Amino acid sequence: MQDEQINRREFLKSSGITALLAGSATASAPPAAQLRTTVGRGGLPLQVAEHVEASTEVRLITLDPAHFHAALVQKEMLPGIAKRVSIYAPLGLDLLAHLSRIEQFNSRADHPTSWELDVHCSPRSLDEMLSARPGNVVVLSGRNRGKIDKIKASLDAGLNVLADKPWIIRAEDLHALESALDVAGHKGLVGYDMMTERYEITTIIQRELVNDPAIFGSIVPASDNHPGVFMESVHHIMKTVAGLPSLRPLFFFDIREQGEGLTDVGTHLVDLIQWTLFPNQAIDYREDIKVVGAKRWATSITAPQFRQVTGGASFPAVLTPYVQGDRFDYYCNNQVDYKIRGAQVRLNVLWNYESPAGVDFYHAVYRGTNARIEVRQTDKENYRPELYVAPNRPERHAAVLQALRDHIERLQGVYPGIGCEILADELRVSIPDRYRLGHEAHFAQVLAQFLKYLKSPESMPAWERPNMIAKYYVTTAGVQLRRPA
Repeated sequence: MQDEQINRREFLKSSGITALLAGSATASAPPAAQLRTTVGRGGLPLQVAEHVEASTEVRLITLDPAHFHAALVQKEMLPGIAKRVSIYAPLGLDLLAHLSRIEQFNSRADHPTSWELDVHCSPRSLDEMLSARPGNVVVLSGRNRGKIDKIKASLDAGLNVLADKPWIIRAEDLHALESALDVAGHKGLVGYDMMTERYEITTIIQRELVNDPAIFGSIVPASDNHPGVFMESVHHIMKTVAGLPSLRPLFFFDIREQGEGLTDVGTHLVDLIQWTLFPNQAIDYREDIKVVGAKRWATSITAPQFRQVTGGASFPAVLTPYVQGDRFDYYCNNQVDYKIRGAQVRLNVLWNYESPAGVDFYHAVYRGTNARIEVRQTDKENYRPELYVAPNRPERHAAVLQALRDHIERLQGVYPGIGCEILADELRVSIPDRYRLGHEAHFAQVLAQFLKYLKSPESMPAWERPNMIAKYYVTTAGVQLRRPA
């Protein structure tokens, strides 16, 4: 026990979070130690906290944070959320990274937060959280394979859940997803998926225009060679922050733990298609969806590249089946073709090693009988998503232009300042910068929506549950179709 305490102390010192050692909490802790700490207002040193504050407010419990999305839930302090947050996690780099992000939020110059953290370090984090239940909302992000079990256990214990995508990465877990959502429904709880891309301004307006028959018409008939919907998302493994590599944990590269591209990032794409084509409508995956084809392929990562992006690690044993000499084949790329209520869809989800422009890329095309509604993000757009409307034929140009102007006029009450520009044979929707909030800001928007449902669980639309199941059916079935036995 004494050696364990010394190792814990040395680990914290080597990680630069020596303030976690304040007081005598570490020295007196049992083997499954609970380090209860507080991050003070304005980046003050972390101090030992004695008690969990009783509150009727929403009280967050962060469980096993292993991705920066867990911290982004706390980037802003929304009304109705208690400032003290409980964290349950094993002591390790994932937890330390999470604490560092929260401390950065507290110490930033512009609108700092004032979170206080009760941090409980234990290899039995789930069990101890369920025993203590110091809050009423569990936040989960990262380590995807076992996430659904933690979600289900939390809901069984009467706790609401706000969990980052993906909830499942395997087709055999679809029943577990349905079971978890059933528990939430029966207990009057909220289990909510962080679908941040619904809050991106270009996708919001694209949805508006696709559902205007005068502009879009209707979705083109299904065709294997000419899908009515095409989406492509390109992410990048190697990213830099302030000139330094943003390091990836080793489990990120284990597709059995993290999932392939389609089961992870692809959840956003499938969600947007259902949300755009069939607003406020429930999708029954058994009747409305048919996965007809899929592909998977690897991005090759050399040993030096792997060391660069992991901070010096060699290929771990778990990746041995995918290592050829000094090259690791990372099976993170997927294509899936499926039909949904007569619409033909093709999705590409890609992970390249490094971006030539320093950003990820997104492309979304909806092809209608009148016009094509398209989000592009290329060098011509300075790698910023822009929304275009392209009439199918020259003789349709005037009518589509007038319909677009009429629709934009109606949107002025919600988004004043948006406009329409004529660019040769297509039209561009001009969007003021004030509506381009960015990926990180969308987490506060998701949280705000979650809080509304938490206040009134019956207000959550009935379509959310079946459409969530349909979404994960597509992502997991697409991967299963091409994964070797």
